Amino acid sequence: MSAAVLPVDLRARIGPNAITRVAEALQARAGEAAAVSVFSRAGLLSHLSQPPQHMVDEADVLSLHMALRATLGTEEAEVVAGDAGRRTGDYLLAHRIPRLAQVILKLLPAPLAARALLAAVGKHAWTFAGSGTFAVEFGPPLLLTLHNNPLCRGVSLPDPGCMFYAATFERLFQELVHPMAKVVEISCEACGDDCCQFDVRWP
Repeated sequence: MSAAVLPVDLRARIGPNAITRVAEALQARAGEAAAVSVFSRAGLLSHLSQPPQHMVDEADVLSLHMALRATLGTEEAEVVAGDAGRRTGDYLLAHRIPRLAQVILKLLPAPLAARALLAAVGKHAWTFAGSGTFAVEFGPPLLLTLHNNPLCRGVSLPDPGCMFYAATFERLFQELVHPMAKVVEISCEACGDDCCQFDVRWP
């Protein structure tokens, strides 16, 4: 096995998808009134009326996800977060990953495609990890790890709660590596674990 710690920008900011896609998923799942309630509770109502176009403070993203759980309950919040993650994956495929690169990845054997994809993800890890640290362990199994996950600070949950990340990773892997790829969070800092870790598998 080999492990690689990938670079992270320490400016404690995260890409706006962590807010805008949550808004979209929340509106689609629960309606505008619920979205207003959640964003108001998080102190981010202005982000709902004027979706951010640039990097946002990671503390705002944490507040939003905490407000999502407090308003909808943990189970329903995870459904919304999962949809937001899939929407984030769709956005990245449509706007951030060059079409030629996608074609090439799809032609590669899955293990090589996974390495190439994660090399690109690693270069931009600061856009989703914020002040945390992202690492990859090329097993098998293939493990993605977040240490000091900004979305878990001060959060206590009985089960892993990073569906937003898991769904984003899964969407990218299913599209670019293997259509039956699955990403499951197997440890979570919100549950008292040392890190948030995602197991990536395909047939």
